[in-house]
Amino acid sequence: MSAPENAKDFLANRLPALDFKDQFTVFERQTYASKPMSYNRRDFYKISLALGSSRLYYADKGIELNRPALIFSNPMIPYAWEPVSAKQEGFFCLFTENFLKAKDRDLVLQDSPLFKVGSNPVFFVDDTQLKYISSIFQNMLREFDTDYIHKFDLLRNHVNLLLHEAMKMQPSAGYFKHQNAAARITAMFLELLERQFPVDSPQHALKLRTPNDYAEQLSVHVNHLNRAVKEVTGKTTTTHLAERMLSEARALLKHTDWTINEIAYSLGYEYPTYFNNFFKKQTGVTPSSLR
Repeated sequence: MSAPENAKDFLANRLPALDFKDQFTVFERQTYASKPMSYNRRDFYKISLALGSSRLYYADKGIELNRPALIFSNPMIPYAWEPVSAKQEGFFCLFTENFLKAKDRDLVLQDSPLFKVGSNPVFFVDDTQLKYISSIFQNMLREFDTDYIHKFDLLRNHVNLLLHEAMKMQPSAGYFKHQNAAARITAMFLELLERQFPVDSPQHALKLRTPNDYAEQLSVHVNHLNRAVKEVTGKTTTTHLAERMLSEARALLKHTDWTINEIAYSLGYEYPTYFNNFFKKQTGVTPSSLR
């Protein structure tokens, strides 16, 4: 079971010269935006000011970034990015939800109009907006390298400025459909499925359990998702979910000391009986027998 790539791992693997401090970091794009970025698993939010031509791909749509754009990335929504022009400039910052929750405990970024499923996360900016947004990122870069005791409070304020500036804008509607939509939808479904694992705490249940849950996260109709996955893999989405759930259940039974009830809850089963029935139907034995 491979763990999601968190921000610290991302920086260590792709940006070795940088540190991930206090669940936030910021840097200029030109050094790190020369190669395509695929559907890597991450657990941080990202705000980018992208200068230079590129393409951004989601499940069944994409968008040409042919002018300055402010982009909001949700770790639960898979995407891919491809540079078109050799020159890529701008800025981006990475942060966790807990970073912003330091000031607002009730904050749920998944519900934000900028990050929620189904939203349009790309905002093209004019010259005036570009100058202002660039200054915010430049201020963040400057403050990030200081020893000011309250610098992360200040950085949170800068992030909020970006969020509010975007909410005043009109998001882009210029998306195009992929010719290989089925393959891309399937790849993103499988990536999103893997993001749910490994289960690392009996107190936190899986958020996505049904084909409809995944379809909503990918902003496609569940029938469209089912057709695409069956066409590409030969298996239904339900089969993929059951196989991955069973694999995780086996691992938890063999390698943890969690009770059967705790394992059932962590896998999204409200009642242990439902988990027992699922496991026995798939394997022919009960969870306790396997253990």
